[in-house]
Order: sequence, then C-alpha cells, then structure tokens
Amino acid sequence: MTEIIDARGMACPKPVILTKRALAEITEGSIAVLVDNQTAVNNISAFADSIGLIADTEAEGNNFKITIEKMACPLSIETNNAEKIVLMINSDFFGNGDEEFSRTLMRNFIFALTEVDPKPQTALFVNSGVKFTTEGSPVLESLQKLVDGGMEILTCGSCLDFYQLKGKLVIGGVSNMYTIAEKLLNADKVIKL
Repeated sequence: MTEIIDARGMACPKPVILTKRALAEITEGSIAVLVDNQTAVNNISAFADSIGLIADTEAEGNNFKITIEKMACPLSIETNNAEKIVLMINSDFFGNGDEEFSRTLMRNFIFALTEVDPKPQTALFVNSGVKFTTEGSPVLESLQKLVDGGMEILTCGSCLDFYQLKGKLVIGGVSNMYTIAEKLLNADKVIKL
C-alpha cells in the first residue's frame, strides 16, 4: 500500500522534510507526495535523485502527485561528524531582496537545519543575526532542537549590546570576537550567511 503525504499549501522546506521522514520509515514500498506547486515538485525530485531514487510526477489539475518507489535497502544519508563545520549567521535575513521575504527565508533555513545532515558543530550569531537567539525570536524551537542534538550556539556580546539585547539572550552562550575568530580559524568548513 502506498503511503500518501499531503504537503499541499506547505512552504519550502516542509514538503522535502516530510518526504525524507516518510522514506526513512519504510524499508521498501512507495510513497506518494501531494503538492501544489512546481517548486515543491522540483525540490522533492532533486531530493529523491540525491539518495538514488526516482520520483515519478503526475499533474492532477492544479496539484501534483509525486510517487517514489523504494527497494529493500535502507535509506542512507551519510554524515561526516568528524569534519568541523561552523555556521556564521551575520544577518536576520537570507540573501538580498525584499526584507520581509528574506527574513522568512532565514527562518525556513534555520528550521531546515534541524532536518539535514551533517549539521554544523557550532553556530555563531553576529551582527543582526543575534536577533535569532534572543527573546521574541521566531526560531527558538528550532535552535533548541539543534542544541539538544549537540550543536554549540554562541552569540556576539558586542552585537547584543549594539542591538540593545543585552540580558535578553535565550539560547546558547555569549561570546567575544577572540572566541569567534578562533572557532572560524579552527573549522574545517565555514558557512557564512
């Protein structure tokens, strides 16, 4: 029997995350993912391809049905926990363009971090990125999940002062530029946003 995942109306990256979870729960069989936009079709198809599976897509009116068949081998997504990955978030928005949309993209990115592997060992929040680790942040639940999974979160103390957020840190620790420089220089890979 094919499991059906209804991801219509869901924003990126949720359709891919639901697909990944459903595939991880079965050793063989098929799933069908319902989506309502071409971007979700492209993202799910690319994900299936990245793990060696084929996604078959059928248009159904304004919706799409993506069927993915899984043979009797476990879903394997390699992680390399030995590599020191440091993520530096130096803004409260992702990329350039409309500010509100860019903030939404950054929130979606932080949520997506809870589902991907490998995860960074450390996340550094600097400049306006400190808004994510303080009171009122829309991503505290995602950050807590990352901390619970072993990620270290450090926030620039000078940046907290500048944005008048001193004393409002909710998650992780306060850091200084020396420690931030040390983390960046000792990393095998640095991802800057």
